[in-house]
Amino acid sequence: MIRPLVFHPALHAMPNPIETPAADDFPHMLEVWEAAVRATHDFLDEADIQLLKPLLIGQYFPQLRLSCIRAADGRVAGFLGYAEGKVEMLFVDPRVHGHGIGTALLRDAIERLGATEVDVNEQNPRALGFYLSQGFVVAGRSPLDGGGRPFPILHLRLDAPVRPAR
Repeated sequence: MIRPLVFHPALHAMPNPIETPAADDFPHMLEVWEAAVRATHDFLDEADIQLLKPLLIGQYFPQLRLSCIRAADGRVAGFLGYAEGKVEMLFVDPRVHGHGIGTALLRDAIERLGATEVDVNEQNPRALGFYLSQGFVVAGRSPLDGGGRPFPILHLRLDAPVRPAR
């Protein structure tokens, strides 16, 4: 049973603080990932989702610099993974899409970490629109995803990079 997320009433104006998730947050982050993927990645079939799920906790999360925003009840509502100038993943619980969580996480990665690149599935127009609205531009395209599957990837870069805060 999925419990409703509880947020501070002023969430639309100011998301909860950005923090680093702990390893014991990974199972819930996997739930956020799966819910977000099911809501936005309709080009993936069930086998694709099931193939990726164990890789998140076992391989991807430990290799990335992770940040998250929590709901008032302490559960992760959205998270971002960063490595070497690139946003590697950004997922927000679909129940709180449009609340500023993704924007806050992305702005933090740009301003604090110096992120200037992100890849997005060409078949995910909502994500593409989000990144374009945040100042990214399409810099290239690959016909296959990183796993060699026929899911074209658009390579985006920040149009006017921001120097990271020190």
